[in-house]
Amino acid sequence: MFSAEDFAKALEQQDYEFSRGSVVTGKVETHESDGAYVDIGGKSAAFLPLKEASIEPDFVLEESLPIGTERKFLIVRDQDADGQMVISIRAMEIKELWEKLREREDNGDVLEVTISGSNKGGVTADVSGLRAFIPRSHLARRVEDLDSLMGQTATVAFLEVDEEKNKLLLSERVAARAVAMSSLTKGELIEGTIASLKPFGAFVDFGGASGLLHIKQISKSYISALGDVFKVGDPIKAIVLNIDDERGRIALSTQVLEKYPGEILKEMPTMMAEAEERAKHVANTLAQADN
Repeated sequence: MFSAEDFAKALEQQDYEFSRGSVVTGKVETHESDGAYVDIGGKSAAFLPLKEASIEPDFVLEESLPIGTERKFLIVRDQDADGQMVISIRAMEIKELWEKLREREDNGDVLEVTISGSNKGGVTADVSGLRAFIPRSHLARRVEDLDSLMGQTATVAFLEVDEEKNKLLLSERVAARAVAMSSLTKGELIEGTIASLKPFGAFVDFGGASGLLHIKQISKSYISALGDVFKVGDPIKAIVLNIDDERGRIALSTQVLEKYPGEILKEMPTMMAEAEERAKHVANTLAQADN
């Protein structure tokens, strides 16, 4: 026999199933201008606000959730005095989206986003309804006016995916390096610009990626100061000497393009003009050295 104690336990279980954060199955009963009422088996129909119906901005309630539609919902507000709860589809979709983004981060995926906003620290973009941030230091393009990037498409990789902090950080530079490293081959000739000069070498930007031209790989002749050879912004052609996938580093060389020690100091324009032809011989030499 179903006792009073059994009934109390059943009520407790029912209350637990209808608590905030629970996933319930319901059927759409009616449409209103600001949402829909859904039968989830409670004391009264639960309310689905229009803003909680979907993560998609152009969502049409009547088309996507016709009356009679049965599906799962997430309870986002406990029942009020009348026993009515507020439910959401959007919150479920966002949670699923965070999980998918974490998987994509683990896989090292890249994605395409459209830049939609900016501040002094970087730019923002929309990722399936989530607001993402690309720090200025992680933009592959060097621009002073970030507003000029509005509406442009960017290929980005994940820097940080944190659902608890609602933090989604992306990097155009990391994506460019990943794409470049996946397509680069040892002995390949790249064309770029000198991005910065350090005591140990020059960093070269090419195709959104960056490689190091070590001071010992500039010439067969001794280089005492990089400023004697390059300045920031100079165009440069160099050979890919090594690709370190684990560290994400690309080593470059102009030394291998020289016909004699110190040629880059004396006849750089000629050396750069003949770089493509010289690179063919270098690639063969490097391939033979590996075999």
